[in-house]
Amino acid sequence: MAQIIGLPKLSPTMEEGVLVRWTKKEGDKVSPGDLVAEVETDKANMDFNIEDSGVLLKLLVKEGETVKLGAPVAIIGKAGEDVSALVEEAKQGGAPPAKTEAKPEPKPEAKAEAKPAPKAAPKGEAKPEAKPEAKEAKPAPKAEKPAEKSEKPASGGRLLASPLAKTLAIELGIDLRQVQGSGPGGRIVERDVRALSEGSGDKSNGHAVEDEPEHEEPETAKSSGDSKALAVRHARQITPDGDGDFDDVPASNMRKRIAARLTEAKRDIPHFYLQRQVDAAPLLAFRGRLNELLGDKGKVSVNDLVIKAVALALRRVPDCNASWEGDAIRKYHRVHIGVAVAIEDGLVTPVVRDADQKGIGSIAAEVRDLAERAKKRGLKGHEITGSTFTVSNLGMFGIERFTAILNPPEGGILAIGAVMDAAVVQNGRSVAGKRMTVSMSCDHRVIDGALGAKWLQAFAELIEKPESLAL
Repeated sequence: MAQIIGLPKLSPTMEEGVLVRWTKKEGDKVSPGDLVAEVETDKANMDFNIEDSGVLLKLLVKEGETVKLGAPVAIIGKAGEDVSALVEEAKQGGAPPAKTEAKPEPKPEAKAEAKPAPKAAPKGEAKPEAKPEAKEAKPAPKAEKPAEKSEKPASGGRLLASPLAKTLAIELGIDLRQVQGSGPGGRIVERDVRALSEGSGDKSNGHAVEDEPEHEEPETAKSSGDSKALAVRHARQITPDGDGDFDDVPASNMRKRIAARLTEAKRDIPHFYLQRQVDAAPLLAFRGRLNELLGDKGKVSVNDLVIKAVALALRRVPDCNASWEGDAIRKYHRVHIGVAVAIEDGLVTPVVRDADQKGIGSIAAEVRDLAERAKKRGLKGHEITGSTFTVSNLGMFGIERFTAILNPPEGGILAIGAVMDAAVVQNGRSVAGKRMTVSMSCDHRVIDGALGAKWLQAFAELIEKPESLAL
């Protein structure tokens, strides 16, 4: 019997996905475990493997469409089955969002119709007639307002003008004392300055500004004795921001999920930060020797050595290899290090599992492979989940120091800055040295200040005595 297949949850945080491509077409036979589609989630491009057997009778989603978790994507059954009823059912399954949007529309209309009815009901036609009179009366006061309020600026007190009106007057070269305010209490507002600059306010102001020859403008400014008293001149018009001044770019699924998770992390997790400078000179020397030994077999980066040091420091201070679980602290027996990798749409964190037990060369090769596939959106679900601590390195961009937001549910994340030349004191003398600033972000529910400091001390010892990384 034919059945509708919904979009499964392909990553722990997935709420929707983009169907990148179908690997099967309508009419193809499928068996449990067969790959039928590739789906872009908030983490990576994931494989959509079917759990049933039969024939793909109908594909309900086109390539490139965004699909909510559990929404119908295909119909599977026996060859030749009539699936018209299921197609309609699938369409109805996608209809509720549209219905929920449509339902509120009649309500405002009902309210809009209900409101005029009571107004028209209290006898009369007098009120409907009064409304047009009120509407017609509004333009008249606009012409009269300047005349009524013209006495207030002339009475001599403080000149009342909005900040925007003042700025506009300077841009247009207008003396605010020539402007009659139409705002509350005779306050000069933007429209008054614009009216004068366009010539519409000159008659009401009683000044024949337009009749003044252009060559007399400087004389007018000089005779006034006030540098602010300028005649009207042509100037750049100030226009409000419009739709053409910006573009609203739809956020990708990954960016939306990053925004949601980071907002949740920063809001719900009590962060605190620890910073420390470490002597990076021994680390750089050790890295140079390793790369000489490796030759053409590959290269080891500073980040690879940092990952190894973080993993061993978590072995030395295992209480930091933990997370908060509501009413308990979960302490992990294995050390899985997440490595933040920047990609086009945002950030992804592939995981180096059991990093404390792997050699430096093995970590370097694995990180390179994970980073390359992350940029191609080719990581699998198990490769981006399960980390117990994360490393985020911006040193390659020249960033000296920064603090990172925790990656839930982890209790800690280490931010790595660039190795910088620094003057350091040795044996009472100032000598050239290499320093690297690291910042540890901690979940205060899991890691207290003293515990975090103890972990950073262990990390620093490993960096400054890098030979211990190979033990």
